[in-house]
Amino acid sequence: MEPFNYFNYFTEIEEYFWRKRGAHLLVSPLDWAIVETWQKAGIPLPAVLKGIDRAFESWGRSRRAAGGRQLKSLAYCVDSVLDAAAEAAEAAVGTAPELAHARPATEPFSRDEVRKYLTRNAARLREASAKLAGQPTPDHSGRGAAAPDSNRPVNVAALSARLADIANRLDEALPLLDSPGTLDLEDLERRLTILEDKLTATLSADADENVLLTIRREMDRSLAPYRRKMSAEQLAQLERQYTQKRLFEHFKIPRLSLFYLT
Repeated sequence: MEPFNYFNYFTEIEEYFWRKRGAHLLVSPLDWAIVETWQKAGIPLPAVLKGIDRAFESWGRSRRAAGGRQLKSLAYCVDSVLDAAAEAAEAAVGTAPELAHARPATEPFSRDEVRKYLTRNAARLREASAKLAGQPTPDHSGRGAAAPDSNRPVNVAALSARLADIANRLDEALPLLDSPGTLDLEDLERRLTILEDKLTATLSADADENVLLTIRREMDRSLAPYRRKMSAEQLAQLERQYTQKRLFEHFKIPRLSLFYLT
Protein backbone atom coordinates (compact mmCIF):
# COMPACT_ATOMS: atom_id res chain seq x y z
CA MET A 1 0.00 0.00 0.00
CA GLU A 2 1.39 3.40 -0.94
CA PRO A 3 2.32 5.64 2.02
CA PHE A 4 -0.29 8.28 1.17
CA ASN A 5 -3.09 5.76 0.94
CA TYR A 6 -1.92 3.94 4.05
CA PHE A 7 -1.89 6.98 6.30
CA ASN A 8 -5.14 8.42 4.89
CA TYR A 9 -6.82 5.03 4.78
CA PHE A 10 -9.62 5.65 7.24
CA THR A 11 -10.39 9.20 6.04
CA GLU A 12 -10.79 8.11 2.43
CA ILE A 13 -12.97 5.13 3.33
CA GLU A 14 -15.10 7.23 5.67
CA GLU A 15 -15.68 9.96 3.09
CA TYR A 16 -16.42 7.45 0.33
CA PHE A 17 -18.97 5.66 2.51
CA TRP A 18 -20.61 9.00 3.32
CA ARG A 19 -20.86 9.90 -0.36
CA LYS A 20 -22.39 6.54 -1.23
CA ARG A 21 -24.97 6.90 1.51
CA GLY A 22 -25.67 10.53 0.75
CA ALA A 23 -25.39 11.71 4.35
CA HIS A 24 -22.76 12.01 7.07
CA LEU A 25 -22.95 9.53 9.92
CA LEU A 26 -21.43 9.49 13.35
CA VAL A 27 -18.45 7.13 13.16
CA SER A 28 -19.22 4.19 15.42
CA PRO A 29 -16.60 2.18 17.33
CA LEU A 30 -17.67 -0.81 15.23
CA ASP A 31 -16.92 0.98 11.96
CA TRP A 32 -13.54 2.12 13.29
CA ALA A 33 -12.72 -1.46 14.26
CA ILE A 34 -13.74 -2.74 10.82
CA VAL A 35 -11.48 -0.27 9.02
CA GLU A 36 -8.60 -1.11 11.39
CA THR A 37 -9.10 -4.80 10.59
CA TRP A 38 -8.89 -4.11 6.84
CA GLN A 39 -5.85 -1.89 7.31
CA LYS A 40 -3.99 -4.46 9.42
CA ALA A 41 -4.84 -7.15 6.87
CA GLY A 42 -3.19 -5.01 4.18
CA ILE A 43 -6.30 -4.72 2.01
CA PRO A 44 -5.58 -2.06 -0.64
CA LEU A 45 -7.75 1.03 -0.62
CA PRO A 46 -9.09 0.45 -4.18
CA ALA A 47 -10.32 -3.01 -3.13
CA VAL A 48 -12.12 -1.53 -0.12
CA LEU A 49 -13.85 1.10 -2.24
CA LYS A 50 -14.79 -1.49 -4.87
CA GLY A 51 -16.25 -3.70 -2.13
CA ILE A 52 -18.26 -0.79 -0.73
CA ASP A 53 -19.68 -0.17 -4.21
CA ARG A 54 -20.77 -3.80 -4.48
CA ALA A 55 -22.29 -3.76 -0.99
CA PHE A 56 -24.43 -0.75 -1.88
CA GLU A 57 -25.51 -2.43 -5.12
CA SER A 58 -26.51 -5.52 -3.17
CA TRP A 59 -28.32 -3.44 -0.57
CA GLY A 60 -30.21 -1.61 -3.32
CA ARG A 61 -31.67 -4.93 -4.49
CA SER A 62 -32.68 -6.03 -0.98
CA ARG A 63 -36.09 -5.88 0.70
CA ARG A 64 -34.70 -3.60 3.38
CA ALA A 65 -33.81 -0.97 0.79
CA ALA A 66 -37.26 -1.37 -0.79
CA GLY A 67 -38.74 -0.67 2.64
CA GLY A 68 -36.85 2.59 2.89
CA ARG A 69 -34.08 1.45 5.23
CA GLN A 70 -30.55 2.75 4.66
CA LEU A 71 -27.21 1.00 4.87
CA LYS A 72 -25.78 2.40 8.11
CA SER A 73 -22.64 0.41 8.91
CA LEU A 74 -19.51 -0.79 7.16
CA ALA A 75 -20.21 -4.18 8.72
CA TYR A 76 -22.55 -4.89 5.80
CA CYS A 77 -19.59 -4.37 3.45
CA VAL A 78 -17.20 -6.89 5.03
CA ASP A 79 -17.84 -9.82 2.67
CA SER A 80 -17.81 -7.72 -0.50
CA VAL A 81 -14.56 -5.99 0.55
CA LEU A 82 -12.88 -9.33 1.23
CA ASP A 83 -14.08 -10.64 -2.15
CA ALA A 84 -12.68 -7.55 -3.89
CA ALA A 85 -9.38 -7.97 -2.02
CA ALA A 86 -9.14 -11.63 -3.09
CA GLU A 87 -9.80 -10.65 -6.71
CA ALA A 88 -7.11 -7.96 -6.53
CA ALA A 89 -4.64 -10.49 -5.13
CA GLU A 90 -5.42 -12.96 -7.91
CA ALA A 91 -5.05 -10.28 -10.56
CA ALA A 92 -1.67 -9.31 -9.14
CA VAL A 93 -0.25 -12.84 -9.49
CA GLY A 94 2.39 -12.89 -12.21
CA THR A 95 2.60 -9.13 -12.54
CA ALA A 96 6.00 -7.48 -12.42
CA PRO A 97 7.14 -6.23 -9.01
CA GLU A 98 6.88 -2.51 -8.37
CA LEU A 99 10.10 -0.71 -9.25
CA ALA A 100 11.84 1.05 -6.40
CA HIS A 101 11.95 4.36 -8.27
CA ALA A 102 8.17 4.24 -8.72
CA ARG A 103 7.65 4.81 -4.99
CA PRO A 104 6.62 8.32 -3.96
CA ALA A 105 9.69 10.49 -3.43
CA THR A 106 8.00 12.79 -0.94
CA GLU A 107 7.19 11.90 2.64
CA PRO A 108 3.44 11.82 3.45
CA PHE A 109 4.06 13.82 6.64
CA SER A 110 6.59 16.48 7.48
CA ARG A 111 9.10 15.57 10.16
CA ASP A 112 7.75 18.40 12.26
CA GLU A 113 4.26 16.85 12.14
CA VAL A 114 5.61 13.47 13.23
CA ARG A 115 7.72 15.05 15.99
CA LYS A 116 4.71 16.92 17.38
CA TYR A 117 2.62 13.75 17.18
CA LEU A 118 5.13 11.66 19.12
CA THR A 119 5.75 14.40 21.67
CA ARG A 120 2.02 14.97 22.21
CA ASN A 121 1.37 11.25 22.69
CA ALA A 122 4.26 10.93 25.14
CA ALA A 123 2.82 13.81 27.16
CA ARG A 124 -0.65 12.23 27.17
CA LEU A 125 0.79 8.90 28.31
CA ARG A 126 2.64 10.57 31.18
CA GLU A 127 -0.51 12.44 32.16
CA ALA A 128 -2.48 9.19 32.25
CA SER A 129 0.33 7.49 34.17
CA ALA A 130 0.46 10.26 36.78
CA LYS A 131 -3.31 10.22 37.16
CA LEU A 132 -3.29 6.48 37.84
CA ALA A 133 -0.34 6.66 40.22
CA GLY A 134 -1.95 9.50 42.18
CA GLN A 135 -5.26 7.72 42.78
CA PRO A 136 -5.75 6.13 46.24
CA THR A 137 -6.32 2.40 46.39
CA PRO A 138 -9.99 1.68 47.11
CA ASP A 139 -10.86 0.23 50.53
CA HIS A 140 -12.99 -2.72 49.48
CA SER A 141 -13.92 -3.46 53.09
CA GLY A 142 -16.05 -0.32 53.01
CA ARG A 143 -13.91 1.40 55.67
CA GLY A 144 -11.81 4.49 55.07
CA ALA A 145 -12.23 7.54 52.88
CA ALA A 146 -11.81 5.78 49.53
CA ALA A 147 -14.85 4.05 48.11
CA PRO A 148 -14.57 1.09 45.73
CA ASP A 149 -14.49 2.10 42.07
CA SER A 150 -15.31 -0.66 39.61
CA ASN A 151 -14.01 1.45 36.71
CA ARG A 152 -10.42 1.48 37.96
CA PRO A 153 -7.84 -1.03 36.68
CA VAL A 154 -6.97 -3.85 39.06
CA ASN A 155 -3.21 -3.36 38.86
CA VAL A 156 -2.86 0.41 38.88
CA ALA A 157 0.88 0.39 39.57
CA ALA A 158 1.66 -1.95 36.66
CA LEU A 159 -0.43 0.04 34.22
CA SER A 160 1.00 3.38 35.39
CA ALA A 161 4.55 2.05 35.01
CA ARG A 162 3.81 0.69 31.53
CA LEU A 163 2.43 4.04 30.37
CA ALA A 164 5.49 5.89 31.67
CA ASP A 165 7.82 3.36 30.03
CA ILE A 166 6.14 3.68 26.63
CA ALA A 167 6.28 7.47 26.90
CA ASN A 168 10.05 7.11 27.31
CA ARG A 169 10.18 4.84 24.25
CA LEU A 170 8.47 7.55 22.21
CA ASP A 171 11.08 10.06 23.37
CA GLU A 172 13.80 7.64 22.26
CA ALA A 173 12.27 7.51 18.76
CA LEU A 174 12.61 11.27 18.26
CA PRO A 175 16.29 11.16 17.12
CA LEU A 176 15.16 9.01 14.15
CA LEU A 177 13.51 12.13 12.76
CA ASP A 178 16.89 13.82 12.46
CA SER A 179 18.41 11.09 10.28
CA PRO A 180 19.66 12.16 6.82
CA GLY A 181 17.84 11.03 3.70
CA THR A 182 14.22 9.96 3.41
CA LEU A 183 12.54 9.20 6.71
CA ASP A 184 11.83 5.47 7.09
CA LEU A 185 8.20 5.72 8.15
CA GLU A 186 7.66 1.98 7.72
CA ASP A 187 10.26 1.20 10.37
CA LEU A 188 8.90 3.88 12.70
CA GLU A 189 5.41 2.44 12.24
CA ARG A 190 6.71 -1.01 13.20
CA ARG A 191 8.13 0.42 16.44
CA LEU A 192 4.88 2.19 17.24
CA THR A 193 2.83 -0.93 16.48
CA ILE A 194 4.94 -2.96 18.92
CA LEU A 195 4.38 -0.34 21.63
CA GLU A 196 0.63 -0.36 20.94
CA ASP A 197 0.58 -4.15 21.22
CA LYS A 198 2.32 -3.95 24.61
CA LEU A 199 -0.19 -1.35 25.79
CA THR A 200 -3.11 -3.48 24.61
CA ALA A 201 -1.79 -6.54 26.44
CA THR A 202 -1.36 -4.54 29.66
CA LEU A 203 -4.82 -2.97 29.45
CA SER A 204 -6.46 -6.32 28.74
CA ALA A 205 -4.68 -7.91 31.70
CA ASP A 206 -5.12 -5.10 34.23
CA ALA A 207 -8.51 -3.61 33.39
CA ASP A 208 -11.26 -4.23 35.91
CA GLU A 209 -13.59 -7.07 34.91
CA ASN A 210 -16.58 -4.71 34.98
CA VAL A 211 -14.91 -2.48 32.39
CA LEU A 212 -14.28 -5.45 30.10
CA LEU A 213 -17.83 -6.71 30.66
CA THR A 214 -19.28 -3.33 29.69
CA ILE A 215 -17.19 -3.26 26.50
CA ARG A 216 -18.18 -6.83 25.69
CA ARG A 217 -21.89 -6.10 26.08
CA GLU A 218 -21.60 -3.00 23.91
CA MET A 219 -19.68 -4.96 21.26
CA ASP A 220 -22.19 -7.82 21.24
CA ARG A 221 -25.06 -5.38 20.69
CA SER A 222 -23.22 -3.70 17.82
CA LEU A 223 -22.26 -6.98 16.14
CA ALA A 224 -25.55 -8.81 16.67
CA PRO A 225 -27.06 -7.94 13.25
CA TYR A 226 -23.94 -9.08 11.39
CA ARG A 227 -22.66 -12.17 13.24
CA ARG A 228 -24.30 -14.67 10.90
CA LYS A 229 -22.65 -13.04 7.89
CA MET A 230 -19.10 -13.21 9.25
CA SER A 231 -16.74 -16.11 9.67
CA ALA A 232 -15.30 -17.01 13.06
CA GLU A 233 -11.93 -15.57 11.99
CA GLN A 234 -13.50 -12.29 10.85
CA LEU A 235 -15.40 -11.96 14.11
CA ALA A 236 -12.33 -12.72 16.22
CA GLN A 237 -10.28 -10.05 14.44
CA LEU A 238 -13.08 -7.51 14.67
CA GLU A 239 -13.63 -8.21 18.37
CA ARG A 240 -9.91 -7.69 19.09
CA GLN A 241 -9.87 -4.37 17.26
CA TYR A 242 -13.10 -3.21 18.89
CA THR A 243 -11.91 -4.11 22.39
CA GLN A 244 -8.56 -2.41 21.83
CA LYS A 245 -10.21 0.80 20.64
CA ARG A 246 -12.64 0.96 23.55
CA LEU A 247 -9.96 0.20 26.17
CA PHE A 248 -7.77 3.01 24.86
CA GLU A 249 -10.75 5.35 24.94
CA HIS A 250 -11.77 4.29 28.46
CA PHE A 251 -8.33 4.99 29.92
CA LYS A 252 -7.88 8.12 27.75
CA ILE A 253 -4.73 6.70 26.19
CA PRO A 254 -3.73 7.87 22.69
CA ARG A 255 -3.31 5.48 19.80
CA LEU A 256 0.34 5.48 18.73
CA SER A 257 0.29 4.34 15.12
CA LEU A 258 0.93 6.92 12.42
CA PHE A 259 -2.39 5.72 11.01
CA TYR A 260 -4.00 8.06 13.57
CA LEU A 261 -1.84 11.11 12.86
CA THR A 262 -4.38 12.43 10.37
